Amino acid sequence: MNGETIKEFLQSLLIAGILAFFIITFVAQSFVVDGQSMYGTLHDGERLFVNKFVYRFNAPARGDIIVFSPQGAPGKKYIKRVIGLPGDTVYIKDGTTYINGEPIEESYLPEKMMGDFGPYQVPAENVFVLGDNRNHSADSRFPGLVGYVDYDTISGKAFWVYWPLSRMRVIDHYNYDLSS
Repeated sequence: MNGETIKEFLQSLLIAGILAFFIITFVAQSFVVDGQSMYGTLHDGERLFVNKFVYRFNAPARGDIIVFSPQGAPGKKYIKRVIGLPGDTVYIKDGTTYINGEPIEESYLPEKMMGDFGPYQVPAENVFVLGDNRNHSADSRFPGLVGYVDYDTISGKAFWVYWPLSRMRVIDHYNYDLSS
């Protein structure tokens, strides 16, 4: 190897490092699902990519699956589904989730949710999140642990499961049809 080849190799390595840093910081990042709170949709141990870019231009939407840092566990990352948006009133009665008084269809839930919760009034610049496996999820129903999720704590929107290869897929974000 001559000096020119080594110089070229080091330049390529530096450029690759800068690009990787830019992508991880601003565009996409890997995340590992830890636990059963999103079971049905996501499984413990799955690896996925999170789009960190999307919420720089748009606010989260109902049905988005997001990764965020919960207020009760700074430094940790949770993954949940956005149910309520700023100004929404969310409550759960007899296993059905209501947004602004309207029941929502949640065909992705693995079982009927136990217990009644709310009403919760979602503050500005926050979202209300729930795990898909409601009976086994720490989410916005628990204010000391998760509570409302501030926009500033959202890392991004999950979009693609890449591991294990046998379950590789684009993540389906549910679109709630509310008449109001």
